[in-house]
Amino acid sequence: MDNLKKVGLTALAGSLAAVSANAAEMSVSGATLLTYTSEDGTEVTGNPFGMKTNLSFTASGDVNGMTVSYMQASKDQFAGMSSARLTIDMGDMGTLAFDQGSGSGLGTIDDKTPTAAEEIWDGVDTDGTNGANGLVGTAGSSGVFNYIKSFGGMTFNGAARKGSGAKSADGASSGAGQSAWDFALTGSGEMLGVDGLAWGVGYGESEAGAFNATAGDVVDNTHITGFINYSFGPVTAGYQQSDINKGTVGATSQIVDAWGIAFNVNDDLSISYGEREVEFDKPSGTNVTESGEGIAIAYTMGSMKIAGNRNEVSDNDGTAGSNDEMTEIAVSFAF
Repeated sequence: MDNLKKVGLTALAGSLAAVSANAAEMSVSGATLLTYTSEDGTEVTGNPFGMKTNLSFTASGDVNGMTVSYMQASKDQFAGMSSARLTIDMGDMGTLAFDQGSGSGLGTIDDKTPTAAEEIWDGVDTDGTNGANGLVGTAGSSGVFNYIKSFGGMTFNGAARKGSGAKSADGASSGAGQSAWDFALTGSGEMLGVDGLAWGVGYGESEAGAFNATAGDVVDNTHITGFINYSFGPVTAGYQQSDINKGTVGATSQIVDAWGIAFNVNDDLSISYGEREVEFDKPSGTNVTESGEGIAIAYTMGSMKIAGNRNEVSDNDGTAGSNDEMTEIAVSFAF
């Protein structure tokens, strides 16, 4: 009798395990990046060699006809969670997600100019025009509700948050004030009968949290951007303009113009060149225009990629005479 019980329980456990395996799927992916970075002689760079690792876990399953998935990524020897995302795919009704760092809304089109490797502002951008404090979307990327819907050859990607948007644990507050929302609308040239065309526009607002005496009211921070890329044969050319208005008293607004061109020499080798100008509109002081340029090259061999880029900037951060340059060589492995 005991043996029969053991056999029955073992069979039941095996059946449950099989059901669980069929109901959900899990996958693991990752990448390792080795870099050598050299900056101009006026800066102390320390050790020029660096390594960055990323490891992502993804699980998904079906719930009443909808696909529910979860992704969590860790970086740099599991130093901490870099991003997480819970997604519900509702089919024709669109996709709803809660995002903790993976990118949503306006942040998905922060810089769409063509490049073979890193963006032309990488390593030389100190003003935050792109990157953590710039055009990543007013809603940011942490504690954000995200809705995505495709229709008529276009895709709407909206994001909204309540509070500061800082990552928080279950039942913990994410901070007070500065609620925000933004969106990106992207499409291709198919609706216009133009093959190779890609375009996008985005807009967002966040609470400034301070009274603007000039406007006589609390003025929101606003971000707006638009881009257009066109591919013909092995060449892709693109242009993007962004306007960042921080709204608070005495804050410097920025207008960013950038263009780039990339050429695929063959299936494995590509090169690119781009330029960018940032016009700093200072309420007090002299307006200064930052100028930057960059060239990049990349070669792919299966799961390994070797890339190099050289970026230069003058009047960095709207400060006359502040120049910077950076050269980086990177080897990455994906698995």
